[in-house]
Amino acid sequence: MNAIELIAEKAMESAASGLFDADCSAPPPSPCIGVCRMDAGGGYCEGCFRTLDDIRDWSAAGPAQRRAIWAALLHRAGLDGIAARP
Repeated sequence: MNAIELIAEKAMESAASGLFDADCSAPPPSPCIGVCRMDAGGGYCEGCFRTLDDIRDWSAAGPAQRRAIWAALLHRAGLDGIAARP
């Protein structure tokens, strides 16, 4: 599996568990897949698609901020809407 497929799988599991729902008090899991290297432009991690700021802020982020980080990284990965639930 490539990074995008791994992120998509992790996002779908989290969405199915309700962890991306706005009223969920539990934080979504870290999107880290263990491929920790920045893209050539230094904009985001090639594994989880988070920026350095996202990675730095993750530990202290609450559930809502973590969902926002997930939304942004899914957008960067070209996976918009994958976390949406009907």
